[in-house]
Amino acid sequence: MSIPATAPAAEPTPDTAEVVVEVKGLTAGYLPGVNILTDTNLTAAKGELIGIIGPNGAGKSTLLKAIFGQVQVRGGDILVNGESIVGLKANQLVQRGVGFVPQTNNVFPSLSIEENLQMGIIQRPKAYKERLEFVTGIFAELGARLKQRAGSLSGGERQMVAMSRALMMDPSVLLLDEPSAGLSPVRQDDAFIRVSDINKAGVTTIMVEQNARRCLQICDRGYVLDQGHDAYTGTGRDLLNDPKVIGLYLGTLGTDAD
Repeated sequence: MSIPATAPAAEPTPDTAEVVVEVKGLTAGYLPGVNILTDTNLTAAKGELIGIIGPNGAGKSTLLKAIFGQVQVRGGDILVNGESIVGLKANQLVQRGVGFVPQTNNVFPSLSIEENLQMGIIQRPKAYKERLEFVTGIFAELGARLKQRAGSLSGGERQMVAMSRALMMDPSVLLLDEPSAGLSPVRQDDAFIRVSDINKAGVTTIMVEQNARRCLQICDRGYVLDQGHDAYTGTGRDLLNDPKVIGLYLGTLGTDAD
């Protein structure tokens, strides 16, 4: 499903001094000569919750992976706190304040919850107690189960561990790839509440989501990706109530049952 080339909704422009992430004219792809993203743009200001929605195959997850250095960037730039991060390795990105939670295989199943969290802060072990207090303030149930093996947890519980581990390094921005994927409706609601709680704790968050309605309900601003390009953007409320977005996307694919 392609969104017509209409003028994007007026996007609130964050103060330049407050911009945490800026994606400028990004072109990227997995295979030589095949670009999944073409001239894609995105900004996230300090403390914002950004939602990325769009049809299957639009490049949503690819955008997050490009920010985290897992996809070859062929054009444009990615800035975090005003500095380019293109070409940096994962450990360098984490040091620069980028946290990433992939959709699948996002915990070490043979390790305990505590060991997973320790892996998240292996570059700053002296800050473990301080960061553990922060993450268990959001995910209180994890604090009482630190010795439990991560592989024995439910999908929703694993998601909590994965988010917590990414938060251990006190990231400037947290990238979440489909946090509600594969969860029951009740667990999906819980996942969105947790994402909102993380953001309210002051963490700038960029979330890719297939459940478009719920994503737009909680995000400050949203981007609709279509064929690898940011075709439509605006506040979450504006996109949720825009007749074009409702008719072309939300009305058919953006139901709560996604």
